[in-house]
This record gives sequence, structure tokens and C-alpha cells, in this order.
Amino acid sequence: MEEKTIQWHLGLKPAMDLELAKYRANLTYHREYNLNQQALEIDLLVIKKESSLPIENEIGKLFRTYNIIEYKAPADQLNIDTFYKAGAYASLYKAYGDTVNERKSSEITVSVIRKAKPVKLFQYSEEQGTPLENPYCGIYYVKGEVLFPTQIIVTKELDSKEHLWLTALSEGIPKQQFKQLLETIEAFDSKLDRQLADSVLEIAIKANWQVVQELRGDESMCQALLEIMEPEINKIKETVREETRQQGIRNAIAALKASGHTNDAIRTFLEMAYGITQSEAERYL
Repeated sequence: MEEKTIQWHLGLKPAMDLELAKYRANLTYHREYNLNQQALEIDLLVIKKESSLPIENEIGKLFRTYNIIEYKAPADQLNIDTFYKAGAYASLYKAYGDTVNERKSSEITVSVIRKAKPVKLFQYSEEQGTPLENPYCGIYYVKGEVLFPTQIIVTKELDSKEHLWLTALSEGIPKQQFKQLLETIEAFDSKLDRQLADSVLEIAIKANWQVVQELRGDESMCQALLEIMEPEINKIKETVREETRQQGIRNAIAALKASGHTNDAIRTFLEMAYGITQSEAERYL
């Protein structure tokens, strides 16, 4: 399916929640956090309730009290300007506390997540003498001239077994990884975990439709796993049907107009052919 139909950002919060599920009691999540009254939003703000409690997960090791996370969809650019934009959001978040220095700079971190390594950005950093440290596969700490501890997370390089949820927010997932995703979801007992996982699964299905079709014909996939997939598959099928119907209506209107039919005649046609009332037809005309 076309990437523009995939709302990648909607999977960030549930994926991060599942990645850091062990530390859930100490974390709160704020999706699309508004910085002020203007159209400035942080993709995800993660707040540690007890900042002194460590997080052993590789992604969360850098976390302090206030953790700004920016997510770039697979087709989005991550260049020097978008990198500084993430730092600017963190600066604004620090400045917009209720009291002076309420949010201390030493307690703020920045994480930028992207599927592919931002090669040009890394080259620029090297040229400018800003070193990068790579303590774990897919995780790069930015050293040098940054206001806040900053990491760039390259999901393509992460261990998919250790970081199943973030790596699932991608197209081109191998069949084996998709099986692991389904098996993990099927094993969940918690209703919350299942709900979060379903949000990630919906995006993974949309982005990996061919793999889903292959798995549906895989005899090794048990019925329970197919039942997990079925609601999301049906949702996508319904979306495709509706998109096809909408395109059919637009094509019919264009053909009727080209033939010289009046709007009244077109409204009547839409009512007879598609069950659309004449008042509803106005939005097509």
C-alpha cells in the first residue's frame, strides 16, 4: 500500500510503551505534546516519575526525567536542520515550565528515531568535529555541542528480537520477524499489552501486506495467530473497498460531466447507482 496511507507516528507511543514495559510503573507518556498555543508538538514525551531509578533497556538507558522523542517515518528526512529542530523542541519544553528553571536542562534528553542511518547527517557531524558514540547496535550518542544528552536510534540496525516493537514500525519486515510479532502478541495476558500491540500490528500489516498474504497461506501458522490478524486485515480491506468506491464515484462524475450531463442528472445517477442522497452528492460536485 502507498506509504501516505500509513500513520507511522500512531505506532510510536504503543511501541515505546511495549519496549519499556518493564519500567511502565515509572514512566508516563504524552503523545503529540503541545509546547504552546502554536502548532508545535513533540511526537512523544516520556516522563520518569522517579528519575533516579535506572532503565537497563538500551533505548532507555539515556533517559532522565524529561525525555523528548521525535520519530521520522521511513520516507522522512533526518538532516542537520531536522536534527536541530528536535533540540529546539527540547529547549522550548525546558523554557515553558510553570516556574523559572522548573525543568532543569540536566534532566532533559532528546531521542530521534528513524529506520535508516542518516548518512549525510553523520558525515556532517564528523566534518564538524562532533563525535558519535555507538554503544549498542542501532543506537548513537551525540557527543559535543548539544544542549541535552541526545541519541539517534536507527531501527534498521536494532536487534529485532530485543526491540521487536520499534523495528515492527517499518516496511520490509522479514516473514520470521512477523511470525515472532504475532506469537508475542498471542502470548500476552494483559489487556493493556494487547491493545498497545494491536496498534503496532495495524501499522505493520499495512506496511507489509505481501508478507501478511504469504503468512495467511502458511500451514505452520496456527488458527489463534490468524485470529489476531483477522480484525486488522478486515479493517484494511474495508478501507480499500471504500477507497475504491470513492474513486468509482469520482470517475463516474467526471465521465458524466464530460458527456454534458447537468448536476441535477448527476445527483440522480449517484442516488440510483450508489445510494447517495442528493444532499450528500453536493460534496462530490
